[in-house]
Amino acid sequence: MILRQEMDATIGKVFDSVSGFFSGAASGSADEFPLCDTDIISGCEKELAEAQKGQDEGLKKECIMRLSWALVHSKTPADIQRGISMLEASVVSDTSPMNLREKLYLVALGYYRSGDFSRSRECIERCLEVEPEWGQAQTLKTAIEDRIVKDGVIGVGIAVTAVGVVAGIAAALLR
Repeated sequence: MILRQEMDATIGKVFDSVSGFFSGAASGSADEFPLCDTDIISGCEKELAEAQKGQDEGLKKECIMRLSWALVHSKTPADIQRGISMLEASVVSDTSPMNLREKLYLVALGYYRSGDFSRSRECIERCLEVEPEWGQAQTLKTAIEDRIVKDGVIGVGIAVTAVGVVAGIAAALLR
């Protein structure tokens, strides 16, 4: 009787651990990066519209960068995609290593938040080529790699479950 209770408790702990892992509870929040609300995005859009009326190219680039930052930190997938597009368009013409690293980081973050982990990893690796010791980029790279591993484990779990169900049905039919 006692052995049975210990076994049930152990199985319960394993089940809780596995379900917590798959639900994201084991790693805290699903996305530990800051979020930006629509009021901030609207403010950045207004700021950019004002800057575009003037002649100061530096101010325009600064406003575009702030808006891009706000967009990739948005809760809305369409905003994130818009931010990625703006950043990718500006990466091509940027020669400053500091600006390039910031933009590549934000593009990587945008892809991460969109669930495109392979593209996110490519961008963060390019970012780390520019600035290998940047802790913020290293943290994102770790988060990306953790999600790739987690998604792989989930995929394997689904496949094993499907095989188990098919084997169970086959065994039931053979009886």
